[in-house]
Amino acid sequence: MSGILSEAATVTAILLSCLATLGMLHAHRRGWSPDVRFLFRVGALAALLLANFTPVGSSDTASYAAYGRITALGGDPYLMTPAKLGGGYAELVGAAWRNTPSVYGPVATWLQSAAAFVGGDQPGLTIWVLMLVNVAAFLGTGYLLTRTADDPVRATLLWIANPLLIGVLVAGGHLDTVVACLAVCAIRLVSRATVRGHHDLIAGGLIGLASCIKISTLLLSVGLVWPMLRSGAWRRAVRQILATVLILIALYSVYGLHALAPLSAASHQVSIPSVWAFFDQFAATWLGQGAISTSIGFLWPFLMLVVASVLRRHVPAGTPAVAAVPFVLAFAWILTAPWVMPWYAAYACALSAMFRQGRLTQYLVVTTAVLFLFHSGGGHGWRW
Repeated sequence: MSGILSEAATVTAILLSCLATLGMLHAHRRGWSPDVRFLFRVGALAALLLANFTPVGSSDTASYAAYGRITALGGDPYLMTPAKLGGGYAELVGAAWRNTPSVYGPVATWLQSAAAFVGGDQPGLTIWVLMLVNVAAFLGTGYLLTRTADDPVRATLLWIANPLLIGVLVAGGHLDTVVACLAVCAIRLVSRATVRGHHDLIAGGLIGLASCIKISTLLLSVGLVWPMLRSGAWRRAVRQILATVLILIALYSVYGLHALAPLSAASHQVSIPSVWAFFDQFAATWLGQGAISTSIGFLWPFLMLVVASVLRRHVPAGTPAVAAVPFVLAFAWILTAPWVMPWYAAYACALSAMFRQGRLTQYLVVTTAVLFLFHSGGGHGWRW
């Protein structure tokens, strides 16, 4: 397809997926209660089909494959770039990331390395293995949500049968799906009626593993610990924090502190339509890029907390704090962070599926669609 047709098809698909998701949620609120097993099968079939196609929406899976290939060959993905790797792997990586070391944690690196071990010198095979791992996490999360959510139909509509989320996470093959799966498991452990000490340790360990995929998942730890501290459950909070920190230290120590260096460089980036994009583009003329980056770095966490506080007031009464606080923090992060992509909404959508979050769920769906419109790769696949 030509670029124009490809863009038009992608934009149309995103808009229709958004409207379909909102329409199904609206129908469910008005009494529509379809069979959960039927919805799950339809969503699973769509996800499995897309997992076997060329990734669409971004070139991130090519970056995953390149970092995995570097590791499989004995290199250090936190020092070596896809451009230095060269060959068929480097050719598929987006131009913006070809000279960038990995910004993902050691668990992500090992998943990527395992896929590259299977794929060998065939980047297409490596990417396919990554897509299969991703769809397995997507289906596993969907199954867990249908079995444990307070409203299984709504949970199914928001995750496994959500055409927008299938397009963002499965068709794009993003690691955020695995993060969401670990986040759901952690919250389920913490929110059990009878919580034992080892539950907090396991939950903290799961958050640590998720943070070793994407370090931003530490925000989930803040969201879970805050209600514990407010209720006086200090021991539970300490157990969870210790487990998370120990996992982070143990796994990152395999590579050393230099594995965090690419994260520091990436933290200064600003994306569109971030609220900081205008500020970054125009204020730099007077203040300089260094001053702008420093200002944004100080200001955006404060703005995130303010937005989270506002969102918290709109969460329906009766929603457990263990689900409400992580959700509003995740949603506020998506709305205020300098660098944000549609797939970052993965675990916010999973948290919303677990417990009813009112109108905020609809706003999250729209926000995801808007981000997807800005950051979709236009639907063009790769020639392997």
